[in-house]
Amino acid sequence: MVAANWPGVDPEWSRTIRVRSTSTVDAPGEVRRWHVLDNEAELTRRGLTPAGTLLCVHGNPTWSYLWRSLLGAGMNPDHPWRVVAVDQLDMGYSERTGTFRRLADRINDLGDLTDALGLEGPVVTVGHDWGGVISAGWALEHPQLLRGVVLTNTAVHHPADTPIPAALRLALHPAVHRWGTTTSDAFLRVTHSLANPPLSAAVGKAFMAPYRGAGRRAGVGNFVADIPAQPGHPSFAALTRVAEGLRGLRVPALMLWGPNDPIFSDRYLKDLIGRLPHAEVHRFEGAGHLVGEDRDIATPIFDWLAVHGSRIDAGRGEAGISVSGEAGADLIEATARQSEEAAQGDAAAFRPLWDSLEELAAGPAGEETAVAEMAPDGSVSRSLSWQQLDRSIQDVVGGLRQAGVGRGSRVSLMVPPGADLTIALYACLKLGAVVVVADAGLGIKGMSRAVKGATADFLIGIDKALAAASVLGWPGRRISVRDLSPVRRRLLGVQTSLAAMAGAEHHHVDIVDIVDIVDPDAPSAVLFTSGSTGPAKGVLYTHSQLAAMRNTVAATFGIIPGARLVAGFAPFALLGPALGAVSVTPAMDVTAPRTLTARTLAEAANAIDATVVFASPAALRNVVATGDDLNGLLLNALGNAELLLSAGAPVPESLLAQVQQLMPQASLHTPYGMTEALPVTDISFEEIRAAGQDAAAGTVHGAGNGVCVGRPVHGARLAIVPLAADGTANGGHCGTEAGVTGEILVSGPHVKEAYDRLWLTQRESAALVGWHRTGDVGHFDAAGRLWVEGRLAHVVTAPGAVVTPVGAEQSIERLDTVHMAAIAGVGPSGTQAVVAVVQTMPPATKAGPAAPQLAARVRRAASEAGVDVSAVLVVPAQPTDIRHNAKIDRTRLARWASRVLAGGRPGKP
Repeated sequence: MVAANWPGVDPEWSRTIRVRSTSTVDAPGEVRRWHVLDNEAELTRRGLTPAGTLLCVHGNPTWSYLWRSLLGAGMNPDHPWRVVAVDQLDMGYSERTGTFRRLADRINDLGDLTDALGLEGPVVTVGHDWGGVISAGWALEHPQLLRGVVLTNTAVHHPADTPIPAALRLALHPAVHRWGTTTSDAFLRVTHSLANPPLSAAVGKAFMAPYRGAGRRAGVGNFVADIPAQPGHPSFAALTRVAEGLRGLRVPALMLWGPNDPIFSDRYLKDLIGRLPHAEVHRFEGAGHLVGEDRDIATPIFDWLAVHGSRIDAGRGEAGISVSGEAGADLIEATARQSEEAAQGDAAAFRPLWDSLEELAAGPAGEETAVAEMAPDGSVSRSLSWQQLDRSIQDVVGGLRQAGVGRGSRVSLMVPPGADLTIALYACLKLGAVVVVADAGLGIKGMSRAVKGATADFLIGIDKALAAASVLGWPGRRISVRDLSPVRRRLLGVQTSLAAMAGAEHHHVDIVDIVDIVDPDAPSAVLFTSGSTGPAKGVLYTHSQLAAMRNTVAATFGIIPGARLVAGFAPFALLGPALGAVSVTPAMDVTAPRTLTARTLAEAANAIDATVVFASPAALRNVVATGDDLNGLLLNALGNAELLLSAGAPVPESLLAQVQQLMPQASLHTPYGMTEALPVTDISFEEIRAAGQDAAAGTVHGAGNGVCVGRPVHGARLAIVPLAADGTANGGHCGTEAGVTGEILVSGPHVKEAYDRLWLTQRESAALVGWHRTGDVGHFDAAGRLWVEGRLAHVVTAPGAVVTPVGAEQSIERLDTVHMAAIAGVGPSGTQAVVAVVQTMPPATKAGPAAPQLAARVRRAASEAGVDVSAVLVVPAQPTDIRHNAKIDRTRLARWASRVLAGGRPGKP
């Protein structure tokens, strides 16, 4: 045992200790030898007094080496912690006892060790795999020492009617068990192979080191054999005690999870959340079973300790963003006051999302159309009046309640926009359930990742979604939209259907009772982001925040009950009834905006005599391109529209000019927003033109270099955190000074509650209390208008300059031979080369370096925006995100450009 051979471990940490055992499997008074990694001696040598002790317990088949990053992080002089990482008996470098130690024995063993160490509080337990159960068992038995609990990829309960994970079933099989876990090192190698990225050779060797030879692997085999898969198992009672005991644990808890774990999947995380509902949770997308190897878990653990530990550093909650200057202080004070006043006002005047819907159903407009659906031939295929819609929602409320849906139930909705989705959504909200919405625009992989992470209790879907759920293992008891044959119901595992709930009198419940049970501050929805800047994130909203979104949209755009809305964007299709607007979705695939044509848009507008139209920029491009298909009647239908809204990506002024020709009476608006805050600002076509003129003339300070998105919407406030030289926005003050580029912050009653099960991401995004960090960069001009310059993640840190992409891209796109342009950074931070990637007209036949003449023109255009371009590449088509089809994936382009400039084959970006 030579600690110097273990990468990342200080030899001083390695020690052995002799412990008198009180276990019933040992002889009375028997002494056992334990190995631990312990940084106490180093802390003492450095004169550091720890805030407490982290007691770290590994699982099978790892050892204390798993926690080496925590031992190092505990030496931080500003926030020192003692870290004791144990090797359980028969594991790692601890004694091979020759006895079969079960779960209860191991919990007892850990207590013997901590007694021998003389461990004093406060103690925070940290556990992984079966070390999670054992550490939790110790925590429950030592409440006087316990300060907190950290769990990573573990489980404390398994449903009796569900088979255990396939990998464990195989390891337990009599024909495999001994050979796979003890005779050979197969179990260790398979476990280590789960790391993503793969373990380095040196780290892999260190993990294997204590288990060389079958004689040292008996504990590995015994650990597997002690999995209490069935109620009759000898360790089942001990596991149950731990599982039920967690429900009464009131100390702070943190769960860090790798969702790509074939053993401890998200269903086990869901169970743990149910037992520790106050826990902070962070799922590291792409990480798996060895989450501590796949991702940095030391940083979030010690950040969490700074908040919840015995010596709480209140300033750490600000994550580096401060307020300086009188203007900044006034801004924060005003925001705090506004938030308090808004909270008080909302509590007194909360109107649930369905309030207008019920009023219209009960009023003179009750028999008029509320929701309509279009058929491909341009006719209305289905419509419901306000009364019919309200009655259908009541029917489904009763049916869902009978099916088991209740307050806090998560219900994944996989239904296209239209009457069925509207009914299901509002029924769930009335019941106090939490709707989970991840649209098909994420793609199968992205949507599967999203719905599994949300761990819904129920899934309401069309046949296609139910089939995908069966194949891909999506969670939730299944409810179909339409009635299915008995055979298909069994095949898809469907419990009931929305159709079966319609008109079922015995399902009716008192609406007053339903409204009374809805808490304005209770969770109401998890809406997933587009995934254009990484894996889609679940955004959690409360009922009051959804209602505030409705109020903001209504007040900003003047949409009142009686408006008639064509919604080519799913969120607005769902918001229509809440606004009291007649709603229709065109005959299109809303997850593929380019499927909207001028004819299908006009047919939908004609069907309800539309006054408001919402369509994404990608959809509008196709509408303009197919405008020649319209006849007089359909032209008039678009011509009568009073308001057009388009969001999701920047809308070029030239495109708006073309849209205005199709819709001459409409006021064109391009609100800026995001899933976390919809909308944030608003600007009209006329204001866009005025801003462009100000930028060209240079008459307004700060006008230009980006997309002008206007001023804050009703109830919203904005601020800017200036960019630092390294391209970050963490160290400056926030303010509203004109011409200062930085990260955009937004505050308002309709801003998200939190990122769902992404504690670390949420903490970063809400670093300044009351504000959301958007991840976008931009600046204000002297007229108070916001200009968006791109994403913070796409800022290029060139030598001596920080470059935001949008201004240079716009300048390049003015060239007559360029269709789309993107700016990307290549190389180390601080010395990045600025690369322009262009899609030409006509498109290039292959990707690679641009022709000299084109490259020269692109460089000149970029220099007019103050950006020096080092290289110019061409692509046949820019990679765009799958949902909007308009946002260029600059991160993907940067990786591709790095490969090309390093001499690699261009291929497809």
